[in-house]
Amino acid sequence: MSPPLRIDLPTARRFLVLRHLLAPPRSLPAEPESVMAVVERLGSLQFDPLEVAGRNHDLVLLARIAGYRREWTDALLYRERRLFEAYNKALSLLPTSELPWYRISWDREHRRHHAETFPDHAEAVEELLERIRRDGPLSPIDVEPQAAIDWYWRPTNRTRALLEALAEAGILGIAHRTGNRRSHDLVERLFPADLLARRVDEHEQLRHKFLSRYRAHGLLGSGGQIELWSGVRFHEPRPGGSERPSAAETRRILRQELLAEGELLGVEIDGLRGERFLIGSELPLLEQAERELSAEGSRGDLWPGRPGGRAPGVAFLAPLDPLVWDRDFLRRAFEFDYVWEVYVPEAKRRWGYYVLPILFGDRLVGRIEPRIDRRAGVLRVIGLWWEDGFDPLTTPGFLAPFIEALDAHRRFADVRRVVMPASARHRAFARAVRDQLAVPRG
Repeated sequence: MSPPLRIDLPTARRFLVLRHLLAPPRSLPAEPESVMAVVERLGSLQFDPLEVAGRNHDLVLLARIAGYRREWTDALLYRERRLFEAYNKALSLLPTSELPWYRISWDREHRRHHAETFPDHAEAVEELLERIRRDGPLSPIDVEPQAAIDWYWRPTNRTRALLEALAEAGILGIAHRTGNRRSHDLVERLFPADLLARRVDEHEQLRHKFLSRYRAHGLLGSGGQIELWSGVRFHEPRPGGSERPSAAETRRILRQELLAEGELLGVEIDGLRGERFLIGSELPLLEQAERELSAEGSRGDLWPGRPGGRAPGVAFLAPLDPLVWDRDFLRRAFEFDYVWEVYVPEAKRRWGYYVLPILFGDRLVGRIEPRIDRRAGVLRVIGLWWEDGFDPLTTPGFLAPFIEALDAHRRFADVRRVVMPASARHRAFARAVRDQLAVPRG
C-alpha cells in the first residue's frame, strides 16, 4: 500500500471542480447521453421529491449539461430503463447495469417485510399483486382508500404502505411517476430477466456501495456525517467473529481492501486533519489540477482560477449535489458554511428555504434562492447572499457567467422571465443583471 499523497487546499478544490464536470459548468453536450456521462462519473444521483427550483437530481444535471431537459432523465428511468431508483446513500438514481450490486437493500428489506409486514397483511398484499399482474402498473390513488396502519413516520393509508413495502423488497419497481406519485409494476416486467437473476456476493455489494460514496464526492475521508455512509454495514458476523461488525468497523475493513487493491488512494491535505481518499483512476485529474495551479500562480482568497484552462463559469449547485455532501469539508476546504434550511424553522434560518451554493470557477462565492413560478411564467430570485470579501459587481468576469447560469435555469424551467429581488441591498446588482438580461423589476 502506497503512502498517502500530499496536496494543498487549492489543489483539492481545483481537482474537485475538474472531476465533478464543472470546469466549466454546462460543458457537456445538450443530449440525453450526457445524463449517463454524469451518472458514470458520480455513480448515483440523490433523489428528493421537493421541487422548488427543480428536483435535486435535475439541478445536479443542469449544472453540468448544456440545455438540460428533465424529460431526458425521465425517459432513461421509465422508458429506456437505463437508470432505476433504489436506495444508496438515500433514494437515488442508479445505472441499471449496476442493479445486481445494489440488490442488498432489496434483499434485506425482503427478509424484514416477509417476517413482519407481509404476514400481517397477507390478503391485502396478494390482492395488490394479483391486480398488478392482471391490469398493469398501480398507484395508491387507483385503489379505494383503506384504513391507516402504523408506518415508519406516521399512520399511513394501508395501500400506499404495502406498495412501498413491496417496492422496498424488490418485488415491485417504479413504472413511472406523475409528479411525485409513483405507479408500481412487477420488477420482472421492468428489467431483463438475466439482470434480475444475477447474484453478487453481499460483501461485494457492500464494497460497491461503499466505493460509490467516494465516486460521488471525490475526496471523502473516513468519517463525516452519518448519512454519508447510510446502508454500509455487514449484516452478519465476519468469519471467526461472534458479533456483527459496527458500521465504523465495516467501513474500515472495506476501505483497507480498496486501498490494498488501488481502487482508493490515500490523500493528506495541508491544513486539514485526517486522511482523505481518491478514486485511484482519477490520479491524472489530480495531477492536472496541480499543473493548472502552477501555471496560474498565486492570487487572492476568492480568486476563481481557470479550471480546465478556461474562463471561470458560474453554477448553482443542488442542495444534495455530491460536491457539497460533506458539509464539514466544505467549511474547511472551501471556507463555505452551507446548511440546507428546508427543515429549519423559518425564524431560525440564516438564508432561506431552498438556497443553492454559487460556484464561480473553483470557489464558492455566495448563495441564491431561485423559485420557479410556472403559473406566472417567471423564475423568481428570492434572495442572494455573498461571501465576505466578494463583490459581484467589481469581481472581473463574474457578471456574464452569472447571467448565463441564471438564463440556463430560466430555460430549464420553461418560463419567459427572471425576476430579481427588489430590496435595496440588491438594487445595483439587480440593475446590472437587468440591463443585460432584460429582466423586469420584481
